[in-house]
Amino acid sequence: MDENWVKAYQSGQMIRAEIAREILEQNGIAAVIVNKKDSSYPIFGMCEVHVPAGDLLQAQTILTNEDALKESE
Repeated sequence: MDENWVKAYQSGQMIRAEIAREILEQNGIAAVIVNKKDSSYPIFGMCEVHVPAGDLLQAQTILTNEDALKESE
């Protein structure tokens, strides 16, 4: 695996990161989740979705247009 991986998405909720990873893989982009949540205090930290650097712009475009990932406040 010689590719550089970069963060394409992050969320405080693991389920949103899983949805983002699945959406990217359905669109032919390899993606992995990097869990940066604190193991003692899970309210701290984020779950990040990383993709190969060459796919970053396409991944961000796909995720930006995906309604399932829009967080309501």
